[in-house]
Amino acid sequence: MYVCSCFGITEQQVREHADTGACTPRQIAGACKAGTDCGSCVRKIQALLGRGGCPRREAPDPVVLTTATTTAATATAVTAASVTAAAEAA
Repeated sequence: MYVCSCFGITEQQVREHADTGACTPRQIAGACKAGTDCGSCVRKIQALLGRGGCPRREAPDPVVLTTATTTAATATAVTAASVTAAAEAA
């Protein structure tokens, strides 16, 4: 059965793209254009993909996030101190 009549994409084609790693309607659209014209098939594509087909995005590790934030703040403070010292020397 056709899912996308604009581009003639079938359920089987959507499933094949999903089997090769496309797990969101946007990824399906990138693979075969389904959902990029009138958009009426996007909900059908979502239904075919179901839930849980994609690995969930994990929340960032708080330790890494804290370290990166601290490093960025330190770099900003060092840069500001260098600019101030250069201005005072001039």
